[in-house]
Amino acid sequence: MNMKQLYTVPFERNGERVKELNYQYVQRIMELEAREPPHRFIYMDEAGFNLTKSRRRGRNIIGHRATVDVPGQRGVNITMGAAISENGVLTHIPIIGPYNTERLVTFLDALYRDLIPEQERGQIGDDPPKYVIVWDNVSFHRSNIIRQWFAAHNMILIA
Repeated sequence: MNMKQLYTVPFERNGERVKELNYQYVQRIMELEAREPPHRFIYMDEAGFNLTKSRRRGRNIIGHRATVDVPGQRGVNITMGAAISENGVLTHIPIIGPYNTERLVTFLDALYRDLIPEQERGQIGDDPPKYVIVWDNVSFHRSNIIRQWFAAHNMILIA
């Protein structure tokens, strides 16, 4: 018998409830694909990082500790929000600190301005394109303010 590393597997990953939720998600996507009006998928996410880099390993004489001088503070965290489609990057906005509902609304407004020219906003024409936003299920993506924004701008949200 050997000692081996344990790999964790979420117990609900293959459960019936999760399988049903995945099936419903795929059905919604397929229904969108089958609709007559043209639509474009836009994928959005946020990623945080820090510009301060330091070495994790070093060399020194045997028996002496390897040390390196570093700044006393780590620096600020930067979060990049970006939206991409099949045509590449549509909008990207870096901010200092994390995204929240208010900052996300600002990002969505910028995305809306980048997607739809000013003279076409609010017009109802023959088969206007539908924009489908696909992103992860973080809590502020599902807030009432965000849902109201999508309803007001005639966009479809898939979380």
